[in-house]
Amino acid sequence: MSKRSWLLMLPLALLLGCQSDTQPTETKVGADRDAHGCIPSAGYLWCELQQQCVRPWELTKTDDDLTPEQNFEAQCQPH
Repeated sequence: MSKRSWLLMLPLALLLGCQSDTQPTETKVGADRDAHGCIPSAGYLWCELQQQCVRPWELTKTDDDLTPEQNFEAQCQPH
């Protein structure tokens, strides 16, 4: 084989060597659901008392001095 043939075949061999039959795994946004079907990546948590998925910062405040986490505890966790 001539030098020119090798020079033409080298890039082709490199390209073929880099191909892979496996597809990269993709995680779809919002595909993470917990046991109750809530989507944590979108901010949803399971509210036991309301029996639904809620975003803590969207709950009606029970007291202006409470943080969203404390408000979530007050409205969603059994006492």
